[in-house]
Amino acid sequence: MYKNGVKRVLDCVIAALLLLVGAIPMGLIALAVKIDSPGPALFRQKRIGKDGRIFEMLKFRSMCLNAEHTGSGVYSEKGDRRVTRVGRFLRATSLDELPQAINILRGDMSLIGPRPPLTYHPWPYEQYTAEQRRMFEVRPGLTGWAQINGRKGVEWHKRIELNIWYVDHVSFLLDLKIFFLTIFKVLRNEDNVNQGVTLKE
Repeated sequence: MYKNGVKRVLDCVIAALLLLVGAIPMGLIALAVKIDSPGPALFRQKRIGKDGRIFEMLKFRSMCLNAEHTGSGVYSEKGDRRVTRVGRFLRATSLDELPQAINILRGDMSLIGPRPPLTYHPWPYEQYTAEQRRMFEVRPGLTGWAQINGRKGVEWHKRIELNIWYVDHVSFLLDLKIFFLTIFKVLRNEDNVNQGVTLKE
């Protein structure tokens, strides 16, 4: 019941409230991003969603324009000079993820679920095993079980195992637990630095 209906209703209500209450702060963030660095306020990136469907995930831009074509490409690490001054703050507080409330309303994402991987990293959808593809049985989330169990410090195979565990155990109480533990980790800025190229979200 929860997984197939109530969860989606809660997602829409929370995302709508987030956009309503956060409209002014998000507008100020967008303005700060544009003042700090030339280019659009939003960064759009193709990700793999539910049932392997490709969608465009939104973030506030935290790196200089066309950063994915310079340096280490889409990967970033501690001290990456491509990250803007405002971007460093947005990443440290995870405020760069706020535009994903739009993705939730569109039906691309959920508040809680496996984080959506890139279309080509760690590998294309076709190269996931049948068991690994089970992580795509639910909508990807703004945060998830893997994020509160290591976040960016978890190797991809282990991360996928955690995502599958979530798919098998999804419930309102589990989502509530993930929600509050995520807030705790964000406030403490835990596990928020990529440890290597295979750990990029």
